[in-house]
Amino acid sequence: MTIPHPAPFLPPDKKTAAGSRIADFARWAARHHGAEGIPDPTDYQALHHWSVTDLEGFWAAVWEYFGIDATTPYERVLAEETMPGARWFPGATLNYAHHALRNLHPDSPAITALDETGAAYEITGRQLRAQVASVAATLRDLGVGEGDRVVGYLPNTPHAVIAFLATASLGAVWSVCGQDYAPKAAADRFAQLDPTVLIAADGYLFNGTAHDRRAASLDLAGALPTLKATVLVDHLGIAWPATRAARLTVPWEDAAGRTEYLAITPVPFDHPLWIVFSSGTTGLPKGIVHGHGGVLLEHLKILGLHCDLGVGDRLLWYTTTHWMMWNLVVSTLLTGAATCTYDGSPAPVARPDVLWELAARHKVTVFGTSPQYLLAMAKLGVDPAVHDLSAIRVVGCTGSALLASAYPWVRDHVGAGVQLASTSGGTDVVSGFAGSAPTTPVWAGELSAPNLGVALAAYDGAGRPVVDHVGELVVTRPMPSMPLYFWNDPDGSRYRDAYFSAYPGVWRHGDWITHTSHGSVIVHGRSDATLNRNGVRLGSADIHDIVERLPEITEALVIGAEEPDGGYWMPLFVVLADGTILDESVCEKIRDAIHTGASPRHVPDEILAVPAIPHTKTGKKLEVPVKRLLQGAPAEQILNPSAVDNPALIAYFAGLGAERRHARRPHTPEGAS
Repeated sequence: MTIPHPAPFLPPDKKTAAGSRIADFARWAARHHGAEGIPDPTDYQALHHWSVTDLEGFWAAVWEYFGIDATTPYERVLAEETMPGARWFPGATLNYAHHALRNLHPDSPAITALDETGAAYEITGRQLRAQVASVAATLRDLGVGEGDRVVGYLPNTPHAVIAFLATASLGAVWSVCGQDYAPKAAADRFAQLDPTVLIAADGYLFNGTAHDRRAASLDLAGALPTLKATVLVDHLGIAWPATRAARLTVPWEDAAGRTEYLAITPVPFDHPLWIVFSSGTTGLPKGIVHGHGGVLLEHLKILGLHCDLGVGDRLLWYTTTHWMMWNLVVSTLLTGAATCTYDGSPAPVARPDVLWELAARHKVTVFGTSPQYLLAMAKLGVDPAVHDLSAIRVVGCTGSALLASAYPWVRDHVGAGVQLASTSGGTDVVSGFAGSAPTTPVWAGELSAPNLGVALAAYDGAGRPVVDHVGELVVTRPMPSMPLYFWNDPDGSRYRDAYFSAYPGVWRHGDWITHTSHGSVIVHGRSDATLNRNGVRLGSADIHDIVERLPEITEALVIGAEEPDGGYWMPLFVVLADGTILDESVCEKIRDAIHTGASPRHVPDEILAVPAIPHTKTGKKLEVPVKRLLQGAPAEQILNPSAVDNPALIAYFAGLGAERRHARRPHTPEGAS
């Protein structure tokens, strides 16, 4: 018997799909690259099938469709397919920065700088190129050459974009983190890289407060012994101290105010472009290295085809500089579209709808955010539709599984025809594994499809692909943006252990998903945080989805902890909305919602109110570390406090675990030995 596919929440609009860049690409690939089996250019599943069965044909088509400008040509598309170790486009030399600047109109905005006060200014294509040329010349004068590292301690402002492009233009390697990291936490990352130059700002805005980071910036500079100079950015306009540092310092105005010719250095396709870091919650953060060519092609694919971005579009996606979404946001420039930077809280108390207000004022076409933001907007009663959001075509959402309830909210409060594009990927590939496109249907609570060029599958415990059953998210064929290597991992052992130890030659990402028979992907949470109740595996995201819809709950975290006596404890921690008390009526409402919305097995053993849920700096819930704290593992062995958004919660959850273990300790009669 054939199981009928569910009706989509939003089918693709036929006119929009036919006129999209992804449909144009499908037509072009059929003519020029023999993309077989795609009689209809709006048939996404047929295009995806071709993209993963003919990797060389697909990626050659991406190269040619977007007109990659290589100084020397490639010898072949994929010289070695083995993972890890796939070799893409050997022989080609190019530069990411050249492609980021080449399609910008000289007199149109390339970057719109925004902040939480509503202030804005624009940088045109001509101005951006001039400032990149100036900063590149300054870096060259400071001793930066091909392969050297330049690091940024910066908020999400144009300074970070300019500094990155200048670094890339020289063939040097970029890395950045936000200024909410303490100097030691930033040094834990940057000191591994032996950087030549640090670029640091005087501070950043957040929730109505200007945070002065001058002392922190200079402390960080002092913790990086290989620096030749520090470039000081006046973002908040606070005067830097006269006695700044033992090493050379250069004001940003001097670095970016020169009149220079931009000479861009061609580098091999797999030359390092940037180093992004893992969260570092369980030890020293791992430096993940990506290459110029792999990022260029992957980001053109995801932004140009999946997001349908091109000249005349504008993207605003809330991010911090230490989240991989910042890297993707910068790549908007590759498509010729304008990008927005934003400094501040996504929902400041004084004006929680400021991002929607800015999106309306600046005619944003792609608006990006996180599930928690959309949930917060609904609970705060914010109605984005009071602003003119008619320019928005797509609301992108990533960072965790998106609640099904968010879909009707976006339809009703942003726009009926707006595509809600839930995506899932990772810092590891600095891109997405699954998402949507103008040619895909949208199902509430599901990601529309695996992305083009991503050979995604769900593996069962025996390493077999399964459909309509839960399994491990794996990628069976290489992607160009997979890491070149980890920094300071000379034999590649840490890299192999991270992704290829479970299934040799197959990338295991660590997410627990269902690949449905109608082509979508459902993310149930991290596979290492999977709940296992009486041998039945349950997804934590399925419970969070239900509980976080309740008006009484701000956020939730469910944990499944194996106990020494063989028992299994599955508590649900909840952060209560203002004015709510966790009495029996609220607990019963939570239990009923889980029982009805999931199953009796999903109902927790206990519901506990907590002051907050701990996250990484990029907003991911710390499910596994909290589980280990509850089980009694020493905090110093499993968590780096500098990688947690609220370090005080480490001791809080460790204390909860200690209380439970004490309460379960067998009573010893007085006088017994």
